[in-house]
Amino acid sequence: MNKLYLWGIIITAIMLGATYYTVVLTKGGLNGDIVNMLAIAGAVALVIITVFVVIKYVRQMQTDTAEGELADESWDNIGEYKNPVPMGWAIMFLGTMIWGMWYFMVGYPVNAYSQIGEYNEDVAAHDAKFEKEYASITGDRLVEMGESVFLAECKVCHGISADGIDGKAANLNQRIEEKSVKYVVEHGSNSKLLGTEMPMPDRNGLFNANSGALITDAEIDTVSKYVAEGFPANDTAGAEVFAGVCSSCHGADGRGMDYVAPNIREFTPALVTNVLTHGKKGVIGKMPAIDRLNAKQKEAAAAYIISLSKGE
Repeated sequence: MNKLYLWGIIITAIMLGATYYTVVLTKGGLNGDIVNMLAIAGAVALVIITVFVVIKYVRQMQTDTAEGELADESWDNIGEYKNPVPMGWAIMFLGTMIWGMWYFMVGYPVNAYSQIGEYNEDVAAHDAKFEKEYASITGDRLVEMGESVFLAECKVCHGISADGIDGKAANLNQRIEEKSVKYVVEHGSNSKLLGTEMPMPDRNGLFNANSGALITDAEIDTVSKYVAEGFPANDTAGAEVFAGVCSSCHGADGRGMDYVAPNIREFTPALVTNVLTHGKKGVIGKMPAIDRLNAKQKEAAAAYIISLSKGE
């Protein structure tokens, strides 16, 4: 027997033996699972086909000589023969297509059982049960739930006390910081704080109605401090800039307008929920959306954050 064929048989036996040892002796067998059976069948087929192809082409390199009609095209004076597709390749190609169609339609159709599908169904059922069980929770119990959500999902960035961990994230004990106000005024915003695409223009689109000119650096500093400090009554300069530039969208009291601009005086359930749903980009960086929370959990997190900013 040719040494090449002998080595092919030995390698095939070793690989199939290793597969048998791993699946049957170590993992406890196929357990009658069609997915396991198909996986092993595919592994066996790959081993045999791979060894066969390697032997064929190594043998062909040992014995064959180039012959046939050259194609008209060449690349760097390297030509290609007009040889037909090898019969073995054609059979394997056709067989793979037939097996693929059988696998998706009969062997393991896309609508068949899967562990991922079962997990998704269980999660959906649990979420539905959760929504029904906790739908009526309000008041202090909602805040308590929100604290649990915050500690599980938010404290990594915002800190246990929600202080933002020295600027790593926003300080949620106040509505907005001066640097954040200044960033938004200078660069604009499109963070879906109203739940939809309602972008705020950058400084090149912000006019002061009192002066009839674009907002200035000094006015940006003044209004940023005014908003961040909670609209103090004694800051007449800040109030004047806010009235001339910001009040037309955010309202005279800074509590926003529906479908126009968000509340910048205090947190609201809708505002926090939209940030959790869509994420937010600001002076610190980009906060990702928290997709794994359901609607009630977002409502609870909002209630807890609102309680922090009020000092409750």
